Amino acid sequence: MCLSIPAKIESIEDNMAMVSVGGVTYKASLQLLDDVSVGDFILLHTGFAIQKISPEEAEETLKIFSEFDDLNKLLDEEEKDFRSA
Repeated sequence: MCLSIPAKIESIEDNMAMVSVGGVTYKASLQLLDDVSVGDFILLHTGFAIQKISPEEAEETLKIFSEFDDLNKLLDEEEKDFRSA
């Protein structure tokens, strides 16, 4: 299974971009995309921008990731409580 994450393009130099995800910046190759600009959202996979997406789609996907993170924390706590019993 492959996972890509929404990222916002902060700067572009040649075919490389600096993108941000949750306040963390990464380098992303833009070789697979045309017509992207600073401020656009992309899907980032293994260092490559693989698709341009809308800000709404990026926001919804990040919201779902946050919900998964909350669920994982809850499950970790339940597992910790179970092991303590």
